[in-house]
Amino acid sequence: MALTLGNVHLEKLHTGCRWSEGPAWFAAGRYMVWSDIPNDRMLRWDETDGSVSVFRQPALNTNGHAVDREGRLVSCEHRGRCISRTEHDGSRRVLVSHVEGRRLNSPNDVVVKSDGSIWFTDPTYGIDSDYEGDAAPSEIGASRVYRISPDGTDVRCVADGFVQPNGLAFSPDESLLYVADTGATHQADGPRHIRHFDLSSDGASLSGGEVLARCEAGLFDGFRVDAKGHLWCSAGDGVHCIAPDGTLLGKVLVPEVVANVCFGGAKRNRLFICATTSLYAIYLNTRGATWPAR
Repeated sequence: MALTLGNVHLEKLHTGCRWSEGPAWFAAGRYMVWSDIPNDRMLRWDETDGSVSVFRQPALNTNGHAVDREGRLVSCEHRGRCISRTEHDGSRRVLVSHVEGRRLNSPNDVVVKSDGSIWFTDPTYGIDSDYEGDAAPSEIGASRVYRISPDGTDVRCVADGFVQPNGLAFSPDESLLYVADTGATHQADGPRHIRHFDLSSDGASLSGGEVLARCEAGLFDGFRVDAKGHLWCSAGDGVHCIAPDGTLLGKVLVPEVVANVCFGGAKRNRLFICATTSLYAIYLNTRGATWPAR
């Protein structure tokens, strides 16, 4: 089955950002929220009329976002150096800012598992300079992947050995966790790949970590998975569609460097694309993965 549609074209929905990142779709309200990190704001695109408004500013240089099973926005904050959640009344709650007494680096991307646990990456991009956060030394001294337990009482490292862990996503059945490493930004010949990890039977720990695919056009940053297990990955020339075995199936070419994507729309068959200064979208012949039944 072709995953794209021959008579469908890429649409530009908005422009004027400095670095678009972290799209998250709110089905009940038919709108999407995303980050414009250097401008320290979150924007909101409304599907009902195509309008764009400021969702929050200042926004503590938020990066990646996810929506939990209760419809709340979970955010990675560069300047806040934390994972926060926007409650139903609009208030902001910090879920985690320290691990073993040390401040996080600058959480980058986040996913929520069906059991309510929150998984996120913590590279140093937000503390490397004052452009996307506040320049500061790393207190942890490493860049890792963490898990927050469903009740929020336990935060622990679930994967390390990265240079700069970045985007992450679960397979549709949540048996695998994919994690991008964009370490080529910090090391000559550094990683520009996606690794895949096996989830344990308790759904709380990982094993493996082999490289699934390497990016030959820029870097794999953020990505999302469709219902058939294909990975839709940001890259320097657009969005790469990668099969579960790592085979590159094709590309959606975009005229700007892509940072992240998410599925949305009434049928979850519309891919929203955050690319440098702009927000794009394209309809696909597939749907975004949803949580497994629990």
